[in-house]
Amino acid sequence: MQIGVQVDPLNSPHPVPWSWVLATQAEVSRNGHVRVRYYRSHSLISPDGQYATYSRIKIKGQSEPHRSRITSVMFVENLQTGALRTITASSPFADNPLASCEEAHLPGAFSIVLPISWSNSSDRVLARQFEGRLGTSDASDYALVWDCQQNCSSTIAPEGINYNYAILLGWSKNNPEQVLFRAGEFGEENWSMGRVALNGKTTLAAEDKPMVFGQVVNHVWAGPQG
Repeated sequence: MQIGVQVDPLNSPHPVPWSWVLATQAEVSRNGHVRVRYYRSHSLISPDGQYATYSRIKIKGQSEPHRSRITSVMFVENLQTGALRTITASSPFADNPLASCEEAHLPGAFSIVLPISWSNSSDRVLARQFEGRLGTSDASDYALVWDCQQNCSSTIAPEGINYNYAILLGWSKNNPEQVLFRAGEFGEENWSMGRVALNGKTTLAAEDKPMVFGQVVNHVWAGPQG
């Protein structure tokens, strides 16, 4: 897999702003100075119109890509009260202040979160947590699920099946409490479709289909922020 050739490194249906990552890294490499840049994603409005969620991505760029770091955080705003919550994943490279994981601070690590769907009942958010190492083919998706009512989050990925790469697709149509991934190894033609519960239990789901809900809003302040 050649990360950076495609619009999205994993050819995900929910692409991360990888072109911005590459352009920012190229700028830093040319100038030879450490640079910090930010990117704000689109906003995703819940079906009931009460919540909006978006993410902010941060690059701390070094002249050599394998020394740069990319972190991100997701926000959920109550549009009625203005209350804002910060949501972070517990995946290996996520910059989670509540977890003491050395991997998250490794040079070259990237962790990009992007909201992709609300639940149809507007009580849960599903986000793509895309992680790996810059300059390598090591990259895969996790799913970050935040429950608005319980104020708790879960970070999950397929378990019990062999794969190098997992691509988050959306909620399961057949079981809306679970999420769908496509998983396999680069070069293989047929990848497995797996339905993953919040406890990580994974079942094959060849006949299932992904579902996404919510309205995407591209505000004028979305995109690179200097």
